[in-house]
Order: sequence, then structure tokens, then C-alpha cells
Amino acid sequence: MIRPGVLALIAACTVGPTYHVPSAPVPKAAGYKEADGAGPWRPASPSDAMLRGDWWKIFHEPELDALEAKVDVSNQTIAQSFANYMAARAQIGIARAQYFPTASVAPSVTTGRSSGSFSSTGVGSSTTGVVPGTTGTTIGGVNGRGVGGRFTTYSLPLEATWAPDLFGRVRNTVRQAKYNAQVSAADLESQRLLEHATLAQTYFEIRGQDALQRLLDDTVTADAAIAETAQARFDTGVDTEIAAVQAAQTLQTARVAATNAKLQRAQFEHAIATLIGVPATAFAIPTRARLATAPPIPLGTPSRLLERRPDIAAAERAMAAANAAVGVGYAAYYPDLTLTASVGLQSNAIASLFSWPSRVWALGATLAETIFDGGLRSATIDQLVAQYDATVAAYRQTVIAAFQNVEDQLSATRILAFEIDQQRTNVELAERAFELEKTRYELGIDPYINLMQQQGILLAAKQTLVTLQVQQMTSAVALIEALGGGWDKSALPSADGTSASTRSRSP
Repeated sequence: MIRPGVLALIAACTVGPTYHVPSAPVPKAAGYKEADGAGPWRPASPSDAMLRGDWWKIFHEPELDALEAKVDVSNQTIAQSFANYMAARAQIGIARAQYFPTASVAPSVTTGRSSGSFSSTGVGSSTTGVVPGTTGTTIGGVNGRGVGGRFTTYSLPLEATWAPDLFGRVRNTVRQAKYNAQVSAADLESQRLLEHATLAQTYFEIRGQDALQRLLDDTVTADAAIAETAQARFDTGVDTEIAAVQAAQTLQTARVAATNAKLQRAQFEHAIATLIGVPATAFAIPTRARLATAPPIPLGTPSRLLERRPDIAAAERAMAAANAAVGVGYAAYYPDLTLTASVGLQSNAIASLFSWPSRVWALGATLAETIFDGGLRSATIDQLVAQYDATVAAYRQTVIAAFQNVEDQLSATRILAFEIDQQRTNVELAERAFELEKTRYELGIDPYINLMQQQGILLAAKQTLVTLQVQQMTSAVALIEALGGGWDKSALPSADGTSASTRSRSP
């Protein structure tokens, strides 16, 4: 018989490898490489305040703030990720249930009839009896003829089965479920960050379309004036018909471009409606042709990036879950102890079922050990170890890609700032060249074809400037997303915290 103290000591054993966070390729530099270049836009220094949860407020756009506030409430993609997280938390309870005994009760009533075809004839032989559980019908008699009888048995058993977690199989299973729940929690934060960033980028795209629309509308107005001049010059015989037709064609081209700009704005508006979880039919954003300037963004140090990105946290927790799975695999090498107990009542009469003599009980123990499985356990552990190694590689790749992502967006935002300054100069030169050529055309020095070329050059230069400004704003949002937004690893639920029972449906 196993003593309780020995059983408790065995139950404290947990087989499998101890988890340690593997090393990751983190740069030792005090700052990011692409943040060192001088220019009109510079990120905030690492000593400045870190980004917070409502990171979009750094742009000082009240309309954007109001839209972002609706994302966590109504965005259905976030709601789906939240439901997945809740399902992962429920898996912890499923795993923990294996710690406890399983008890069941199965009341039963059995009614039957004994055979009446047996004979007990013989010299001097006479048998009379009552079948247990019958109503008193006799079987046999002095003449030896068998008579069948009915019987009824009432049973009320309570059975319990318990398999102590001797070598940590259940403990590792619970750990794995907790770590997987943390992975799901980090995935939820990644999805939130993506949805918020996509909304901010789409919002700045809309503002860019508004600026482009105003530019094209102004161009249509200017081209209409030139077309009137060209037609008047033709009507008076000062200029040729081809000049009037070319001016009209230039005007019509500008009108087509202005109409086409409305299409993309409408699609951006519909996209924002979907992001905030409302039908596009009932949603509209007022036009405002003003583009903001990218603000300084606090970066922090490169070493902090591992704590600020939820995808890195998810990859690290996935390693812990895979390590716990290896422990479950090793537990298969050790025997399983199953304890059973049964207690209940049994009688052939309902009236006496609850009497003391009707009690029955049984105790048992089974120790099972696999002695041959054709290499199944060994191959399973090899598979689990390989899967763990794969999660290590995925974690390190996630870290490397995160630094690439930050440096990419830093370089984009910094270089775009230079390019915007250069393009502003280009626009000023194109405006000056257009005014000079317009004067020469009106004086009859140059043909309209020269002015038409300058019209196209000026419009293209202004369109490029708007495109670059929008690109800079969306790159600034992408940089914040690459930095993890305002998230921090301390916000990730602890392993024990993920097992808290809740049935909330809202994220």
C-alpha cells in the first residue's frame, strides 16, 4: 500500500525541461540607426515620454480621436479576436479539470424473469425456493416441474475515479493552456493595434484626398479661365483653332481627374465605416482639405522594443507553451495510477433500498505502465522538441523583423521630410514657370502648347506634394505601429490571471 506521504512526494515531481527565455538578436546601440540623420523631421529623444495607450492623440486630431474611440467598442475583427481569447481561457479550465476526481451516479432498476424450463425431478428430490428479488413465486415442487418467476433489482451507486498527477502531465498541460491563453491575449492586442493604425492611416488618406480634391477643383477653375481666353483669342483671329481645342482638352482632363478623386475618397470613407463597425450606408466624414504635419514620435531604446510589441510577446509565450508540451510528452514514460471507489445501495425491494443492510462499497487501484509502444513516445518527444525549436526560430525572426520594421518606417518618415521640402521648392518653381509662360502666351510670344505643358507640370508637382505629405503621415502611423503603439508587456495578463473565470462578451 502506498503511504500518503510517498504519494504526495511523487505528485510533486514534474518531468520535462525547465523553460528559459532564449536569447534574441537585440542591438546594443543606445538608439536606432535611422533616427540619427538630421532633417526637418526628427523623432523625440529616447528620454522623452513613451507612447501611451491612446497613441493617436499625438496627432492632435479631435475627429480622429472620436473615431478611434469607437474601434474597441464596435470593430468586429477585434470582437472576434476577443472571443478567441476567451476560448483560450476556457481551455485552462478544461485542462485543470484533470486535477480532480470524476464522480458519477447511475441509479438503475432491473426487471427480469427467470427461466421456468429447468426440471429438478429425482427420487426423493423436492426443492422449493424463492428467487431473490421475486414476489414470492416458487420454483420447483414435489413433482419437480420448474415454474418461472419475475424479479426486480434496485441500485443506487456512486462511483469516483481519480488519477493523481504523479509526474506533472496535468501540470504541464495546464501550463501549456495558460501560456496559449497569453498568446491569444497578445494576438488580441496585435489586432487592436492593427485596427487602430489602419483607421488612422485611412483617416489621413481621406484628408489627402480632400486636399487633392481642392487642388483639382482649383485647377479646373484656372484651366477654365485659360480655355476661355484661348477661345476668345481664336474667335478674334489672334490664335489658331488648335490652341482653343487643346485648352478645352486640358480643361476636360482636369475635370475627369477631379471627378475620379471622389471615387477613392468614397472608398476610404466606406473603409472607416467598416473599421468602426457601422454600415457604410449610414456613415459620412465631412470634407476638410487640411493635411497635418507629422509630430515628433518618442522612440525609446532598441532594447525596450521586446517589451513593447505584442507580436514579440506572443512569440515568446508560444515558446513557453511548446516547452510545456515537451513536458507532457516526457510524462508518458511514467506509470499512471488510477484510484477508484464505489459506494451505494442495492436491494430487491424499493421499500428496503435505503436500509443499512442494502449498502455496498468497493475500493480499487490500478497502476498502468506501457512496456512497448514501437517507439511512439520517443518519436512524439522528437516531434515536440522540433516544434519547440521552430517556435524559438519564429521568436528570433519576429524580433529581427520588428527592428527592420522600425528602421524602415524611421527612414521613410525622415527621408520623406527631406523630399517634401524639396518638392515644395519644386512646386514654387513650377508656379513661377507657369505664370511666366501664361504671360508669354497672353502676349502672343509663345503658342498655347507651351502653356499646356506648364499646366501639366504644375499640376503634377502639386499632386506629388500632396501624395508625399499623405505618405509621411501614414508612415508616422506605421512607425508608431512598429513601436508597438502604447502597449507594454506589463499589460499582458499573467499566467494565473488568464485562468480567472469570466463570461464577458465585450473586449
